[in-house]
Amino acid sequence: QVQLVESGGGLVQAGGSRRLSCAASGRTFSSYAMGWFRQAPGKEREFVTAISSSGGITSYSDSVKGRFTISRDNAKNTVYLQMNSLKPEDTAVYYCAARGGRPLPLINEYHYWGQGTQVTVSS
Repeated sequence: QVQLVESGGGLVQAGGSRRLSCAASGRTFSSYAMGWFRQAPGKEREFVTAISSSGGITSYSDSVKGRFTISRDNAKNTVYLQMNSLKPEDTAVYYCAARGGRPLPLINEYHYWGQGTQVTVSS
């Protein structure tokens, strides 16, 4: 089992940057693909980005491609989300999630979830 704790959320101006972290418990972190998802008020949770267990494969939603970067440090049991050129429409609660296997962009394929961290982008 994996427990996930996100941090790094807050208020940021449009055009600014923010880095989110997701710390995982357990000694098997390096065997899990990790994903970031977000949920804006009144909207469904959506895929943002994912990374394979080794970090060699990443994927991004079209809405964040070129602006966000996912990375991981398996020695620190942590996955990161670097967010640049933030827009008001990026405002959401951001969740990290873990799954065994490939880094799929599918919410229902992830078995473990953090509690989320709020990111608010002001215009």
